[in-house]
Amino acid sequence: MDRPRLLNRRSVLGMGAAAAAALVTPGCSRGRSQEPAPAGPARFATGNTGGVYAIYGAGLAKLVTEVTGVQMTTIQTDGSVQNLRMLAAGTADVGFSLSDSALDAWDGAADTSFAKGALRFTALARTYDNYVHVVVPMSSDIFNIGHLAGKQVSVGPVNSGTRVVAERILQAAGVQVRKRNYSLEQAAKALQAKAKDEKSPNGIDALIWSGGLPTKPILDLQSTIGFRLVDIGSLAEQIALKRFGGYLLSSIPPSVYQLSSSVPTLAVPNYLLARRGLPDSWAWWTLNTMFRRQTDLMEIHPEAGSLDARSAIATMPIPLHPAAERWYRNNHI
Repeated sequence: MDRPRLLNRRSVLGMGAAAAAALVTPGCSRGRSQEPAPAGPARFATGNTGGVYAIYGAGLAKLVTEVTGVQMTTIQTDGSVQNLRMLAAGTADVGFSLSDSALDAWDGAADTSFAKGALRFTALARTYDNYVHVVVPMSSDIFNIGHLAGKQVSVGPVNSGTRVVAERILQAAGVQVRKRNYSLEQAAKALQAKAKDEKSPNGIDALIWSGGLPTKPILDLQSTIGFRLVDIGSLAEQIALKRFGGYLLSSIPPSVYQLSSSVPTLAVPNYLLARRGLPDSWAWWTLNTMFRRQTDLMEIHPEAGSLDARSAIATMPIPLHPAAERWYRNNHI
């Protein structure tokens, strides 16, 4: 597999078109790279237990550690908002973020968690898209977003990207709910509790979550209480038109969660970001491993299969890390 030579200086790969094509092909490579190993360990801010960020991030960190021989550790977090603050503060070296939260942080957008000032970081790749899940038990009388009015709804942890998009959806719908800032696992348990006992003090009527497909704690609900996903297509279109670049109109295929039909929803691109000043070696090896070991990552979580070199560079206005830019350029992207 591709491993670094332990050099004291970097030397850029001079690759031909055939070699470049091989590099962006998933799987393990042969030979060694001229890129040096990182000089010290790195920290990867991921996300909630059971979520795609945590699963994908742990798998990637393990492979990067294996390839470089230098430790990359993961930090489980509330998600995007916390990750962005950690990157800006230098307490994490790389981390996942939803594009809408990243754009809010970059702009220091008013009426957001970043209104006190813009944050700065760099990008390694656009990785895969999140899908907004509005989950209700199969037995629920909630069939549209308006039916959530007055209900107990988990909108995600305070420092999560889920909370950001959930509150935008509820605001666009003009719906007031009793919000609960539960983690994914907490929300799934609370939804089960209410479905089994209407009077459960810890129960909720619905959970809103932004995650990859499938998100396992949600998938697992199908074998316990059974669930439906609420169609938010009209709201998704409205929000996507207002927030160009941060949101996409999409749908969740029925096969993902054993549903009767596809469900229109809002999709949110995910970025893998890096702190400013991250050593080139860490940026290069993290990105290179994502592509060269893509098949291995797909065994850890299928969303790794969404990574594509040509769409991966679509992170503007957030600039690519210089080593990531070099990686794409050398691979004719």
